[in-house]
Amino acid sequence: MDTIERIRRIYERHEPAPIGKYRFFSVLIPFVEKDGELCLLYEVRARDMDSDPGEICFPGGHVEPGEELLAAALRETEEEIGIPSDRIEILGQGDVLYGYANYSLYTFIGVIQYRDFLKATIQEEEVDEIFLMPVSHLDFSRAQHFRERVYAEVTDDFPYDEVGIDEDYNWRTGQWIVPVLTVDGRVIWGLTARISEGVVKLLREHHIGELEIQLEVPETTEEKYTGESDVSADK
Repeated sequence: MDTIERIRRIYERHEPAPIGKYRFFSVLIPFVEKDGELCLLYEVRARDMDSDPGEICFPGGHVEPGEELLAAALRETEEEIGIPSDRIEILGQGDVLYGYANYSLYTFIGVIQYRDFLKATIQEEEVDEIFLMPVSHLDFSRAQHFRERVYAEVTDDFPYDEVGIDEDYNWRTGQWIVPVLTVDGRVIWGLTARISEGVVKLLREHHIGELEIQLEVPETTEEKYTGESDVSADK
């Protein structure tokens, strides 16, 4: 077998992967219908967490090695708010956000029945509360959009002479858009705002705005839910 054929066989079995250290995250974008109005379910992260304390986000988190992207989003959702995957209808995969800090964030669009929202049991170590935000309230034309620059910080010992470049070399820079939207007393910003803005924009392109829409949800044998709930829900 010649060398080229050996290389061909190597790459026929090779699974493409990111070069270098890279992280993958997966989140659920949960729609909930309440009194005929379409809402998005958000979390507020626990305020004593080391990472992003008190910020508004969607359920989700880190994808474990070998784990499917959707499975990760559903696993994290159940861990964080106690709603199992068989109570969530997946409508499809959403957009992907590629971050400047060596990560990709994948999104999946789902439906949670309102009675299941009321039964949610939050994991207090990670989640402070959950709430519903009507999609019709999310007006990103009112949001502030900050254009942040991302620069390369080159170490002092970089071998400019060996590489053959000057110390004032024009390293590539990046841009990062940070939307900030205050709505109904909540501040939705950063990654969550970028994801939400994309979802809302797509819905309104298809004339889903004030939202008289019926979504199919998993069947239940219960006629109605009359129990109490300790989660935060917009009344």
